[in-house]
Amino acid sequence: MWMIYTIGFIVALGLALALTPLVKKFAFKVGAVDVPNARKVHTKIMPRLGGLGIYLSFIAAFLIIVWFVPDTFSVREMNFIKAFLVGGTITVLLGALDDRFDLPAKLKFLVQIATACIVVFGFDVRLEFANIPFHTYASVESWIAIPFTILWIVGVTNAINLIDGLDGLAAGVSGIAIATIAVMAFIMGNVLVALMSLLLLGSILGFLHFNFHPAKIFMGDSGSLFLGFCLALLSLLGFKQVAIVSFLTPIILIGVPLSDTMFAIIRRWMQKKPIFSPDKGHLHHCLRELGFSHRQTVLIIYGIAAFFGVLAVIQSSAAMYNANWVTFVVICVMVFFLQIGAEVIGLIGKTKRPLLNFLARLRMKVGEERGSK
Repeated sequence: MWMIYTIGFIVALGLALALTPLVKKFAFKVGAVDVPNARKVHTKIMPRLGGLGIYLSFIAAFLIIVWFVPDTFSVREMNFIKAFLVGGTITVLLGALDDRFDLPAKLKFLVQIATACIVVFGFDVRLEFANIPFHTYASVESWIAIPFTILWIVGVTNAINLIDGLDGLAAGVSGIAIATIAVMAFIMGNVLVALMSLLLLGSILGFLHFNFHPAKIFMGDSGSLFLGFCLALLSLLGFKQVAIVSFLTPIILIGVPLSDTMFAIIRRWMQKKPIFSPDKGHLHHCLRELGFSHRQTVLIIYGIAAFFGVLAVIQSSAAMYNANWVTFVVICVMVFFLQIGAEVIGLIGKTKRPLLNFLARLRMKVGEERGSK
């Protein structure tokens, strides 16, 4: 099986390296380009549709592997593959149309909901079991599982799209999350998730060769939406039978885009702005304002994503052995560093620093008590 994994990864990588330049030419030909404006950091017209190269590389590599290794998957796994391919195709087509025509946000949102419904109702892919801390596994009722799964797919799909603001950022963060899923899939013995994750990883790395700063092509919505959809479904399949503490593990996996989205919603709510209104308060914008270069900003966020990946592996491994105290520690560490990081960087606002102010007051109080002694 290791030979299949290796060949699949190399094939996907090679296809992405070969197809991305062709996609770049196609993007210019059809007018799928990104024009600079006040919110964007690039200064020249750039081709989009890079996600099409990732998608085509992944699909081709997957079909090649399946051709040489037939009858490997169970009926349920084949059902998931169909859901993945159908939903992924709809998503990448939606993104490609948006890359060319700048579709209305409401229309994209409705299509994403419809795609999630196709996955859930058409292919019966949904959350099945939940693990409550310090308790046993329990099956999830359909009236909870169905809306939760739809919300999960739509939410994760859009979370990746929101961090696609610098060269190589969304692709790299997605690649780190998918690599982490592959590691956990190997640990759990989930062959299908491991294989699909490695094929996606190869496609992403091949594309990243052209997308890392200075980028020659952007992934566009065709890439960010597709990778978000892939992350949503891979985490769903990878953990639906070990749904660690109500999806804590996959939430940690995509901690960077989800936390950035969460802080954006809080920030806009506090500023009395529409939730979907664009701004320059995202993580990468704040790091740039602190004086970091384009490349340094991307690498810092890669490091943060890798930190979340390590936490996810620790959490999932501990949960397999019912080490619930590790779950508690992971949650505390994650929440603490999220809040501290958000306040230092200014994700919520330049003056909103409750935890830092509390720690400063606590330090002063301790200093005063020591001085009085």
